[in-house]
Amino acid sequence: MAINEMTKTERVMAAVNGEEVDRIPVCFWHHFKPEGSGRRMAEATLEFFESTFDLDILKIMPDLPYPFPRRSIREPNDWRLIEPINVERSRFFHQRAVSIQALRDAVGYETPIVMTVFSPLCEAMNFCESKDQILRFAEESPAVLHEALATIAENLRAHIQDCIDSGADGVFFALQGCTGALMSREMYREIGRPYDLIALQGARDSWLNILHVHGERDLYFDDTLDYPVQVLSWSDRLAGPSLREARSKTSKCLMGGWHEFGALSNGPIDQIRSEAEDAIRQTGGRKFILANGCSVPDDTDETWLHAGREIADNLELPA
Repeated sequence: MAINEMTKTERVMAAVNGEEVDRIPVCFWHHFKPEGSGRRMAEATLEFFESTFDLDILKIMPDLPYPFPRRSIREPNDWRLIEPINVERSRFFHQRAVSIQALRDAVGYETPIVMTVFSPLCEAMNFCESKDQILRFAEESPAVLHEALATIAENLRAHIQDCIDSGADGVFFALQGCTGALMSREMYREIGRPYDLIALQGARDSWLNILHVHGERDLYFDDTLDYPVQVLSWSDRLAGPSLREARSKTSKCLMGGWHEFGALSNGPIDQIRSEAEDAIRQTGGRKFILANGCSVPDDTDETWLHAGREIADNLELPA
């Protein structure tokens, strides 16, 4: 028996909890950079996710970066320049909160809102001249690096809490480095995982926390299964594991199904539909959000995105 049409919040919440949905919730995104205030960030988010594609989750893309210069750390003592952020005085905090509040005013509580937040290690790698430079600091100057990571993690914990207090339903928490392409599993467990968990404490009371394990190969996927989140996102078509394999490993809601560099960004429409239908078969259509594995290219022809959105409306759910 068909169920009544749900609000977006009801639909996503039902998917997260493994309950019946009126249709599979859908979301996709790319990086758009309005380069301005939190209100302009909100306007760009509303235009793409709500007005143009009518998606089930408003995912705020971080236009306002963590307040520390990119590629500026060259020597061990440079890490000591990273300091606690004053929540009340920080534009980073304030303008991101403004974007959440503006979106909440626009959509009420019928659409879930998540803020994209990069992990402490991801931010630390951005501060280095190159991503692999972090490994040299971890080996040669571990004390100052760990002190800096702890400070970043605490700043992000406070930022995430501020996002939730401002009206967000959760965070899209993006890990980088959680892959054999960048470091060993043991190294990630030392300089990544502990600080991820500190930062995520800021979202402990929210219901839509999405953990995105970024990378194109050799993900340490199993190491993230116990993170305190409700949803797992990763490039299932590109990096693996498949949705079916992931379902055998965890009861969390899974988010994926479309290859971000495949049909969703290049066509043809039949392949967009084929990937979506295959994702339904792999997951059984429960505890599942149909999405791209990671950001589609910024110059993606919106014809394919519109096709994907229309296909999502017409997917048949298993009986």
